Amino acid sequence: MGARHACAVSSCTTALHLGLLAVGVQPGDEVITASHSFIATANSICYCGAIPIFADIEPATFNIQPSQIPQLVSSRTRAILCVHQMGMPCDLSEILRIAKMHGIPVVEDAACAIGSQILWDGQWENIGKPHGDVACFSFHPRKVITTGDGGMITTSNHEWDERFHFLRQHGMSVSDKERHAANRVIFESYPVLGYNYRMTDIQAAVGREQLRRLPEIIDRRRFLASRYRQLLAAAPGIGLPAEPTWAHSNWQSYCVRLPEGSDQRRVMQFMLDRGVATRRGVMCAHREGAYTDGSRSWQLAESERAQDHSIILPLYHEMSPDDQDYVVQLLKKACEAT
Repeated sequence: MGARHACAVSSCTTALHLGLLAVGVQPGDEVITASHSFIATANSICYCGAIPIFADIEPATFNIQPSQIPQLVSSRTRAILCVHQMGMPCDLSEILRIAKMHGIPVVEDAACAIGSQILWDGQWENIGKPHGDVACFSFHPRKVITTGDGGMITTSNHEWDERFHFLRQHGMSVSDKERHAANRVIFESYPVLGYNYRMTDIQAAVGREQLRRLPEIIDRRRFLASRYRQLLAAAPGIGLPAEPTWAHSNWQSYCVRLPEGSDQRRVMQFMLDRGVATRRGVMCAHREGAYTDGSRSWQLAESERAQDHSIILPLYHEMSPDDQDYVVQLLKKACEAT
C-alpha cells in the first residue's frame, strides 16, 4: 500500500479496535463515524468503552458527509473513524482538514477498500498508505481478496505499529519469535491486558498468494463496474453509484438505488426466485438493538434511505458477460413487476 508499517491481525474488527486504542480512545470518549456501515465499525468503538457519534452519508457515494463532522465535535471527541464504503474512497482530504483543525486523529475503516486509490497531491495513491493516522483492512470471504478471515493495520507511526504487534499477542513482553531464537532462557511477562488478535500462519500463506492476484482482480472488477454502468444507464429510475474524479474504487460492491415506489424486499425476492442473490443496502447501526437504547435520537435520513431503497448486485472477478447480462435483465423486470 506504500505504508511504512503493516501488522497482520485476525480480522478488520480487531484491526479497528487496536487502531482506536493506539490513537488514544478510552472509556467515555466519543468517536465520530458513519452509522451506514457494517455493525463492526460501531462495535469497535464500543469495545474501547467509547461512544459512537453518527454522521449522515452523501447519497452519491454512500460515504460520510464531511460537512456534518464539525457540528458533532465535542470536548469528548477523541477520533474520527471514516469508512471507505463498499470500496469507494471517502473524501479524505476534507475529513483530514477538519480533523487537523480540531486536533483529532483519523482512523480509516478500509475493510472494503484494498486496491482502491485516491488522487493525492496530483498522484494516485493507494488507500492504506495511510493518509489518516491508521488504516484497517479486511480479508473476510466477501472481500476482494481473502485469507478465509483476517485483517491488516497500516500506519506511518513506528510506536503504534510496535503496540499493534504487542497487543495482538496477549500483551506478551517478549515475542515467541524472539524467545525461540534466543540462546538463553527467557521468561516472558504480561504487563498489560492484551488480545489474541493474531493472524494464523496458514492464513498469512494464503494471503501472500492472494496479493499476487490483486492487480488482475481489481482490473476485472473495474471493467465489470463500467459494464454495469453502460447496461443500466438507460434503465428508468435506477440510480447508479458515483465515482468522484479524485477516486478509483475497487468496486468491491455495486450498489444501485431502486426506482421510486419499488419494494426492496420484493425486488430481491423476484431475483432470488430466478437464481440471482442480491443484498439489501448497507445496514445502519443506529437502527439495531445494540444501539437503540433511547439515550439519543439520530436524524440520518440519507443513511436510512440508502439502506431501505438500494440493493447490492452480484459482482465478482470471474463473472461472465452472460451472467452480468442476466442480472441486469432480471433487475429491470423486477423493478417493473414490483
